[in-house]
Amino acid sequence: MSSETDRTWRDLIQAAFRNRPGDLPVLPVFNPPALEEALLGAEDLLAVSLPTELRTLLSETNGVKESMELPEGQTEIGYLVWPVERIAEDNLRFRSDPHNRDTLMPFDHLLFFADAGNGDQFAYAVVNGRVQRPYIYAWNHEDDSRKWVAPSLKDFIEWWVSGKIKT
Repeated sequence: MSSETDRTWRDLIQAAFRNRPGDLPVLPVFNPPALEEALLGAEDLLAVSLPTELRTLLSETNGVKESMELPEGQTEIGYLVWPVERIAEDNLRFRSDPHNRDTLMPFDHLLFFADAGNGDQFAYAVVNGRVQRPYIYAWNHEDDSRKWVAPSLKDFIEWWVSGKIKT
């Protein structure tokens, strides 16, 4: 994850869930790593390079699900970070939907990688075909606004899991 530490994305995410407030038994579920071909394919399809931190996370685990441990077994809640295939599909859908093009600000300048479960999405800003800063933004599906929510993917994960980020 970083040359400064030996912590992996899995370590960071597991720590965030351990430190999560409340008593709901929500756990991360890690997917197998994304293949390099899938990462390159998504970049080619979207005409944008994935930011290093997102690419590294996907190379370690191709998406992270949130699951709740119930007496009946585990129940999937949603994704903390989408798999690369969903990143490509959802971004293409948002960018090409005629309704979106006629009624909303352009989505070509956003790289969605997660959602809040209520219609709102989380994204990096894309400028000149690349993510130039690690900042994370929330897109509000009701009013088409975009607001800064975290300075990096690491902070986004910690803040989202802890409840510091609200949409």
